[in-house]
Amino acid sequence: MVIIVSLYWNNRITYSLKEICKLMFHMKHPEVYASLGVKPPRGFLLHGPPGCGKTLLAHAIAGEFKLPFIKLAATEIISGISGDSEKKIRRIFSKATENAPCILFIDEIDAVTQRRDSVQREMDRRIVSQLLSCIDELENSDNHVLFIGATNRPESLDPALRMAGRFDREIAFGMPDEKSRSKLAVHLPYQRDCILGLKKCLCRILQVLCRSLKLEKNFNFSHLSRQCPGFVGADLKALIREACICAIKRVFTCGMNTSMPFELAEPADDDIVVLSDKDAPACNGNLRKLETELDKLLYWLKSDLVCNQDSLNGLFVQMADFDTALKHVQPSAKREGFATVPDVTWSDVGALEHVREELQWSILVGVMQCSVESYPVRWSEQFSRMGLGSKAQGLLLCGPPGCGKTLIAKAIANESGINFISVKGPELLNMYVGESERAVRQVFQRAKNSSPCVIFFDEIDALCPRRSQADTGGSARLVNQLLTEMDGVESRRQVFVMAATNRPGEYRSSVIGFSFISLYIVDPAMLRPGRLDKILYVGLPNVNDRISILNAITKNKQIPLMGEDVDFAQIAADKRCTSFSGADLQALVREASVEALREFFAQQQENIASRTPAVLRKHFDIALCKVKSSISHKVLTRYFCVTYRKYHCLF
Repeated sequence: MVIIVSLYWNNRITYSLKEICKLMFHMKHPEVYASLGVKPPRGFLLHGPPGCGKTLLAHAIAGEFKLPFIKLAATEIISGISGDSEKKIRRIFSKATENAPCILFIDEIDAVTQRRDSVQREMDRRIVSQLLSCIDELENSDNHVLFIGATNRPESLDPALRMAGRFDREIAFGMPDEKSRSKLAVHLPYQRDCILGLKKCLCRILQVLCRSLKLEKNFNFSHLSRQCPGFVGADLKALIREACICAIKRVFTCGMNTSMPFELAEPADDDIVVLSDKDAPACNGNLRKLETELDKLLYWLKSDLVCNQDSLNGLFVQMADFDTALKHVQPSAKREGFATVPDVTWSDVGALEHVREELQWSILVGVMQCSVESYPVRWSEQFSRMGLGSKAQGLLLCGPPGCGKTLIAKAIANESGINFISVKGPELLNMYVGESERAVRQVFQRAKNSSPCVIFFDEIDALCPRRSQADTGGSARLVNQLLTEMDGVESRRQVFVMAATNRPGEYRSSVIGFSFISLYIVDPAMLRPGRLDKILYVGLPNVNDRISILNAITKNKQIPLMGEDVDFAQIAADKRCTSFSGADLQALVREASVEALREFFAQQQENIASRTPAVLRKHFDIALCKVKSSISHKVLTRYFCVTYRKYHCLF
């Protein structure tokens, strides 16, 4: 039996668990609602990404309250005979009424409750109508039946199902962050007076999943949780299972190297391959090695030998086993389109310190206002006193292409430890009416489920062009939907919006010798306070920035290996690198590496090559003759550094 005390969970749903307790009052104390003359709530909807624990929570509620549990998969309702599906629904609800008080749980409820205005078959409409009718009968009866539905596509449900009196609450399950992965769910202890209070017991989530495993001493769960961005509960269970397999494989590998009676099988005559004398020695060694490992594995599998207890006592799951398992287990976030923490760090960027500071404070303010547990309480209080706790901030990164706008957005998300959703502008565009707007809503809903999260709109000029008075087509509707989602009509706390464009506007004129542009290629409504209210210019790197970028690209001259005569300060100060962006510098390093390999292979044929190829200064000189700046001077005149909103008067 599953109970909530054994349920690992995300600490962000504490409020939702309190709501569940309130919904369960009438199951244990029906006289409270009867004395007030009000009908109790009858059900709630669980929605979130697959594998996050919706079904497990439903089982835990029934186990905690010791109530009968009737579980039904939505696909079991569908029948090919007309009227049979409706009969099954009536039979299920009748069974729940007979076993009251009980819990009726329908998993993947979206399979039978799709929008009636979009389904094609009349049978689907009848199924939805019958389900709504049965839920309403629960509302009007005195039987205490709690109806729970679970789905990972709440937007596809019929709106009538989500009205009050049917699903009174909707509980969203998000992707666990680093702290949530390293903590156990809030559990509900069973009180003697049957009134459950919410008692926090924040334990290690991985400790709960690994409570029956033999781990090495001083196992670092915090370090492991940092390596698992985007993992839900099901992914963590798969990771632990894969780590155990790696541990067993490691033990068998050590056992194969121990002495044991072993005989090599004689090959059959038709398996003999005639090799030339030149190739025989090398091939013989490889074949014998592979044959020996395979035969040893077969020996272990076919033998009746039983491992003694002494050898099993030394079997532990190590951190190295989890590191190996992480290479084979893919998180659900990447498979299902949800967010995950990017693996780009600030050491991969180099330079752009002024942009980094602005981004840090913008994200820091948002995280601080929403998470008291992540920072000292005194900090949160100071931010609230300064009036910075009302809304998340939006940022627009503009500048020439290849200067690292997307890279720094990923790096700041990684540094803050929050999830990241990258959206290319054209990805949301769809030829069918309403589909583009639905895609926008889905992106923001996924971000809310994965909060704290950054939504990064790359090439936003393709997504939010300036609207005209005569524009009433799909692009205008898409811009309106984006404005609505960013407007605060629905709270988007802990959801931070960042955007990037390399063509924010058209060239207009010059002020005090500085060329500047109009940002009105992007719709002006998108740039007002509360949306993308801070504009950061990501320009071309200077000499010092180019040195930092070259060090970041080459991992401090290690990958690729640089020769002793390579001085990045001299290369960065070269006049030919004046207009080089970060992408141009990366192309320069790649071209120099190709030249070094070309010379290495030529020397190897003459038997004068060194053991490891290295990039020398002469290779960079050759590369500088081939690689040119991708940004012309004419393009540079279209950009003007606008960092704070006070400069918007220039436009």
